Amino acid sequence: MTDARIVAEKLLQVNAVQLNPEQPFTWASGWKSPIYCDNRRVLSFPYSRDFIKSELCNLVFEKFPDAELLAGLATAGIAWGAMTADQLKLPYIYVRPKPKEHGLGNQIEGHYQKGCKTVVVEDLVSTGKSSLQVVDVLKREGLEVIGMVSIFNYGFPVSLEAFSKNQLAYYSLTDYTALIQSAIEKGIVSSGQQEILLKWRDDPANWKGVQ
Repeated sequence: MTDARIVAEKLLQVNAVQLNPEQPFTWASGWKSPIYCDNRRVLSFPYSRDFIKSELCNLVFEKFPDAELLAGLATAGIAWGAMTADQLKLPYIYVRPKPKEHGLGNQIEGHYQKGCKTVVVEDLVSTGKSSLQVVDVLKREGLEVIGMVSIFNYGFPVSLEAFSKNQLAYYSLTDYTALIQSAIEKGIVSSGQQEILLKWRDDPANWKGVQ
């Protein structure tokens, strides 16, 4: 598998990840964060998109060679899951956070057979809560979820504990540590900012920004 720092560099090149310790972003959860990751931006850059797609394929093929079905998570994971499934020539479905409120009321879109060995494709993982909720949806529908892959994860202790508790194999192309290393090597952040960025990850819920 490609070095996580190389993948991180690709994300930084297209500004899919922005770092700003002095003027933090506000997440939907209300958390203040010195980083914002939007892997959907990569879709607009053909060569970067192709690289990430190929790396996801390699990751699935290496870690889950017996996969029979891929499942993307709405919305950001839909495109990545579809492209990965297409290249690996595997059936594909995607999962909504909740059932549709009209039409057939589906939460899972696509055709599948119960018992299929399924790998979930995410764009990024923060706490892991929403990802594992979707895993539960798939399991209730009779699918055998054998693991999950993502492009990026923050490496929060809470997420690592959640995947371990649920006994779900999880792998990511790159992570927060590799991203910070790559950003320092490229001169995007200073060594002084590195300390701030790493301190945020230790307790993101209570981080208030640079004091």
